[in-house]
Amino acid sequence: MLFDVTLPDLISRAIVLVAAFTVHEFAHAWTADYFGDDTPRRQGRLTLNPLVHLDPLGSLLLLVAGFGWARPVMVDLYALQRRSPAAPMLVALAGPASNLLLAALAAIPLRLGWVAFSFSTSPWLPSAYQLLSVFVLINVLLMLFNLLPFFPLDGEKVLHYFLPPSGKAFLENLRPYSSIILLAMVFVLPRMGIDLLQTLVFSPAITIARFLVGTY
Repeated sequence: MLFDVTLPDLISRAIVLVAAFTVHEFAHAWTADYFGDDTPRRQGRLTLNPLVHLDPLGSLLLLVAGFGWARPVMVDLYALQRRSPAAPMLVALAGPASNLLLAALAAIPLRLGWVAFSFSTSPWLPSAYQLLSVFVLINVLLMLFNLLPFFPLDGEKVLHYFLPPSGKAFLENLRPYSSIILLAMVFVLPRMGIDLLQTLVFSPAITIARFLVGTY
C-alpha cells in the first residue's frame, strides 16, 4: 500500500497528522483540566507538542492508509463527575469537535476562493489546494470515526451520557467486544459486501467536506 501513495500525499497526511491528532488530544486534555481533573496535566498532555500525543503505529497507518490514531489522554472519571455529571461526555466530545473546527478553518480559504483549484506539478510537494482539501477531509473523517459509539472511541462516551440506565448497561456490556466489532467493520464486513464505514463515515465525510468548502 505504501507504494500506492505519492510523496505529496504523504506530506499532506503528515501535516494533517501533526495538526489534527495533536489538537484532538490537547482538546481532551484541556477540557478535562477545565473540569478539575489534573491527570492530563500531571502526565504532560496539556501541551501542543505533537511528540507527546502521536502514537508510532497510528501515525504510520495515517501516512500509509489515511487513517490512524494518537495516544489517548487518560482522565479520572470520578474527578470529572464530581464537578459535573456531563463532564466526561464533554471531555470526550471535545476531541471530535476540535477536528470539525480545524476542518472549518482550513475550508475558509477554499470557500472564499483565496486558494485556486490546482494540482501540484511538483513530484514531492502538494499544491495549497491539495493540502487544504486533504486537511479538511481527513479532519472530518477523524471527527466522524471518533463519534462511532464503540469503546474506546469518543462517541461511546458521548452516547453513554444520553442513554437511560438500561442503555448505559448495554454499552458497558458491549465494551469487551468493541475492538472486535471495530476490526470487523474495517476489515471483515467490506469483504462480505457490507461497508458500514462507507455508509457511516466516508460518504457523510465527503458531503460535509464539500459543504464546508462550498462545492456541494
